[in-house]
Amino acid sequence: MKRSTRRRITAAAVTVVAVATGATACSSGGGTTTSAQGGDPGTYTVWDPYPQFAKDSAWAKLLDDCGSKAGVQIKRTAFDTSDLTNKALLAAQQGNSADVLIVDNPVVSTLAEAGVLTSTEDNKLDTSKVDPNLLAAGESGGKTYGTPIGANTLALYYNKDVLKDAGVDIASVKDWTSLTAALAKVKAAGKKGITFSAIGTEEGSFQFLPWFWGAGAKLSELDSAQGVSALSLWTDWLKKGYAPNSVINNTQTTSWQEFASGDYAFAENGTWQLANAEKAGFDYGVLPIPGAGGGNAAAPTGGEFVSIPVQGDTGRYATSQQLVSCLTSTENLYDTDTTLSYVAPTSEVQDKQVAADAKLKPWVQAVKAAKGRTSDDLGTKYPKISEQMWKAVQSALSGSQSPKDALGAAQDAVE
Repeated sequence: MKRSTRRRITAAAVTVVAVATGATACSSGGGTTTSAQGGDPGTYTVWDPYPQFAKDSAWAKLLDDCGSKAGVQIKRTAFDTSDLTNKALLAAQQGNSADVLIVDNPVVSTLAEAGVLTSTEDNKLDTSKVDPNLLAAGESGGKTYGTPIGANTLALYYNKDVLKDAGVDIASVKDWTSLTAALAKVKAAGKKGITFSAIGTEEGSFQFLPWFWGAGAKLSELDSAQGVSALSLWTDWLKKGYAPNSVINNTQTTSWQEFASGDYAFAENGTWQLANAEKAGFDYGVLPIPGAGGGNAAAPTGGEFVSIPVQGDTGRYATSQQLVSCLTSTENLYDTDTTLSYVAPTSEVQDKQVAADAKLKPWVQAVKAAKGRTSDDLGTKYPKISEQMWKAVQSALSGSQSPKDALGAAQDAVE
């Protein structure tokens, strides 16, 4: 890429990034705001969204180790997820991008289209072992920009005691019909059915997508019959009392708190709740979200891509490629993804994770069926589509519009 591509970075691009990173499945928190100091041949800058990891953490030590193997020192700066992407755009404008950028996967296409990132074709990064569905989240215009460091996604947690008391065999839950039948039994037994997040933000879209995709719908046609059937499923659950009205305002955190009360049979939530599940005080299981007619629905992928930003000095790319290859090697991914509560992006490391912890098996299955939010070459179109989607979900669940009318209005707004 030519250095002049930085001129294409605009305030509009910053806005798109801010919307796209409103999602929830990735690390966040306050971080330092040190500027990149590229140009020093002996020092390479790495920006990441993991401020929770201090200088003495395993993650920071891995960065230093990879730097030592490449013969350079690492200057690491950690940012909040949304702050990081905006800083990356500003740094590119100013010509002082980090050498390695680890960024939330939905904004990879935005940064790529703005000319911030080099493609794997240009930087020769090997992505051959990465699962194609995960790699697709970093594709734009037929090129790939970076490689995933790991992935998380959504599945259904279930309370074994609640299901047992309701006479529900979890093995019978294979599609929407059997799931709804299970919820009916749970309600009849005096317990609560399912909780999820349908809040009017990216979190709401993130949680609706497995049902939308599980119906066979496409983001390019929000108001298809399949999309309407997915929103009708959620709307019917509220009408019948299988899901609480609180889902309209639930974040993924408050939804989890409802499930942790022990009264609910199911909760849609992510890999990042595994530690909390162990502390919940009741026996739980995990089930990949079923598709309308069976099988595992595609859930959206969370997690970050490790990418190499455009540099004025192209001679730095070779060392940056060494650093990224080290960070995402089979040798290092297992420990890194265990630390991040991520499923690895390669089958080889996924098998190792399941061998070490059998509870990760349904999560690996869910990740293998997962899909990037910007896949299908949606790129920078996704944030606008997502915004209209969550507005439609809110309208339908609140009763102000039918699912068909709500999604029809959403599609009109997108077009």
